[in-house]
Amino acid sequence: MTKEPVGVVAAFAPWNFPAMTAARKIAPALAAGCSVIIKPAEETPATPLALVKALEDAGLPKGVVNVVFGEPSEVSSHLIASPIVRKISFTGSTAVGKHLAKLAAEGVKRCTMELGGHAPVIIFDDADLDQAVNLSTMFKFRNAGQVCTNPTRFFVHDAVHDAFVKRFSDAARTLPVGNGLDANNKMGPVANPRRVDAMEELIGDAQKHGAKVHTGGERIGNEGYFWKPTIMSEVPTDSKIMNIEPFGPVAAINRFNRFDDVMEEANRLPYGLAGYAFTQSSKTATSVGAALDTGLVGINTFAITVPETPFGGVKESGYGLESGAEGLDAYLATKFIAHA
Repeated sequence: MTKEPVGVVAAFAPWNFPAMTAARKIAPALAAGCSVIIKPAEETPATPLALVKALEDAGLPKGVVNVVFGEPSEVSSHLIASPIVRKISFTGSTAVGKHLAKLAAEGVKRCTMELGGHAPVIIFDDADLDQAVNLSTMFKFRNAGQVCTNPTRFFVHDAVHDAFVKRFSDAARTLPVGNGLDANNKMGPVANPRRVDAMEELIGDAQKHGAKVHTGGERIGNEGYFWKPTIMSEVPTDSKIMNIEPFGPVAAINRFNRFDDVMEEANRLPYGLAGYAFTQSSKTATSVGAALDTGLVGINTFAITVPETPFGGVKESGYGLESGAEGLDAYLATKFIAHA
């Protein structure tokens, strides 16, 4: 049995982590012996270009990694339809991922799809609240909440709910927001006016359904796309934000009492990328790890992405894995050779 390069790879990288996501696709492809055509996001073209230039400066032959730009739908349709391309790797929204997967199916081409999420966070009654609040503040508002593994739906045990909401709201309220080039700021703007519109729609809809806004809930000024870090509680299940990935700096918090009930709600959506829990019980941690229907689980941590471990989701959060040995295997074809 041998492993061979799968062939030319068409890779599509998003804007929110322009270096890391491009590297996640280029590095294993090169390690497996594949050449790559990468389409960076039109919002962040310079970073992937600099990455490819560094590879060429290091001695990578020209033509092994290729960068293309243009209208996303035209570029993806052309590349995926080409008989030269044998594998597709995409990081982005579930809607676009579904479309690209359909195009790839015409040629029965291998895909790695890293799509959207709507990550649940379960805070049990024995959680270390200092740890839970500090880490939740850090990771909820990282990149202004524009991260596919971002914690969004918080389910907090009734015994610690009020204390958690108050401390989380206080931390969010004092979080410095502004120009990311200023080291004193801890959160920058959302990416574009569409995200501002989305925050207004989702938060407004939640309030109409009876949700309570503890802090934030509005834009900062009228220049740039700065949004106040927002904490909401008592958010009804049928409100949009409990069903649509917000992809912004807003946390929705609800109470729970029973393990089975909170797991049912955590797994209710069609997404299954990441899930988190805070508890000091090893028994509860083991039960959570088994019960969450996600590809990634963090217990007392949101740090679930490291180069040596596999990264990927289940259900409509995609299929296939990046990083780790599993990520390398995605670029290899297995051939069995029998001799008489």
